[in-house]
Amino acid sequence: MSGRPKIFVSAGEASGEHYGMLLIPAIRKLVPGAEFFGLGGQRMEALGFRRIVKAEDVAVMGITEVIRHMPRIYGEYRRLKASIRAEQPDAAVLIDFPDVNLSLAKHLKRAGVPVIYFVSPQLWAWKKYRIREVQRYVDRMLVIFPFEETFYRERGVEAQFVGHPLAEIPRPTVTRETFASRWGLDPTKQWIGLLPGSRGKEIRLNLPEMLRTASLLSRQGQYEFMLPLAPTLTAKHKATVQEILASVPVEAKVAVTDDARGTLLHARASLVASGTATVEAALIGNPFLVVYKVSPLTYAVAKRVVDVPHVAMVNLIAERRLVPELIQNDFTAERAASLLEPLLRDGSEREQMLSGLRAISDMLKAEGQEEATAVDRVARVTSQMLQGKQPGH
Repeated sequence: MSGRPKIFVSAGEASGEHYGMLLIPAIRKLVPGAEFFGLGGQRMEALGFRRIVKAEDVAVMGITEVIRHMPRIYGEYRRLKASIRAEQPDAAVLIDFPDVNLSLAKHLKRAGVPVIYFVSPQLWAWKKYRIREVQRYVDRMLVIFPFEETFYRERGVEAQFVGHPLAEIPRPTVTRETFASRWGLDPTKQWIGLLPGSRGKEIRLNLPEMLRTASLLSRQGQYEFMLPLAPTLTAKHKATVQEILASVPVEAKVAVTDDARGTLLHARASLVASGTATVEAALIGNPFLVVYKVSPLTYAVAKRVVDVPHVAMVNLIAERRLVPELIQNDFTAERAASLLEPLLRDGSEREQMLSGLRAISDMLKAEGQEEATAVDRVARVTSQMLQGKQPGH
C-alpha cells in the first residue's frame, strides 16, 4: 500500500451513520491521509467523507425488493457500484444495513477489495441462508454481541467480538431532583418507564397497552410514569402520541420526556419495547419487561421465519429467560402489571434480575483488548487489512 489509501464506507441508517462518524477519525489516527467515500450522512461529510450517495436519500431502503423495483433507489445503488469501479478502494467497511451492504459486499469482493463488516445482520434469527453471502464476500465480521462470534466462527467466517458501543457510554449523571424538576415529577413517588419504541408504527401498536398497564398500576397511588420520545420522531408522530395519551386516561402523571437514558436511570422499573432500548436498560441496570406488538400479518410471517428461543436481545445474550417477554397477544395490561409488580418492590425477583443485568453489562464489554472502544477495534482491523493487502492490487 502506498500513497493515500482509499476506504469505501457504507452507512445508511442513523446508528450506522453515527458509527461511521466515529470511525473516520479513529482510522485516520492509524492511517494518516486516508480518504473516505461512499454512502453516509452529513456528520460524516463534515469530517471530509465524500458522499457518493447521501444516507438520507436511501432511508426507504429496507428490503431487497425495494432496491430491485424502485428506479431511483436502484439508481443510487448503481452509483455506489460505479464509484467502486472508478475509485478502486484499498478496503471497505460496511456498517449494518444488510439488504444493501451484503449486495455491495459481493460487488466489492469481486473487485478485489477486502471487506470488513461491522454490526452483524441478524442472520442467526432469520434469513440464515444469507450466511453463504457472508462466507463468500466478507473477509472480517466484527460483531457487537458475544454469541455472534461463535455463530459465525462455527460457519467458517472470521469473526471477532469487538464489544457493544453502548457499553462504553458512561451512565447518565442527571440527578433525581434535577430530573423531577425538569419534567414535573414528584421525587417522593416511584417512577415507571414506558418505552414504546422509536418508530411511529411501534408507538401506535405498543403505547396504548402500556398506558392501560399504567392505568392499572396508578390506582395504587405511589407511581408516576415517564414516556421518553426518540428525537427522530416527526411532529406527526408526536401528535399521535398526544392522541393516544388522550384516549387512554391514566390517573397518575405521565411525563413525556426527551431523555430515554435518564428515564431508565431513575425509573424503578420499566416496560420496554423490543429493540435497542432493551440493551440500554440492561446496561444502565433498570429492571424491565420486554413487550412488543406488530400487525397480525407481520406476526404471522415472523412466526414462520424467525428461529430464536427468545425475542429480547438480553435473553439471547444470557441464554435464558432473564427478562419476561410479553409478545403480541400475550401483551395485555393485566399480565404486564402482574409481572412488573414484583420488580417494583424489594425482594428476590428484583435482586435476581439486577444481578443478571450486571452480568449482561459485563458480557457486552470486550475486556482484555488494548483498544479503548469498539470503534477503535474496527479501526485497527481496517488498518491491518490495508497493510496486509497483496502488492499490485
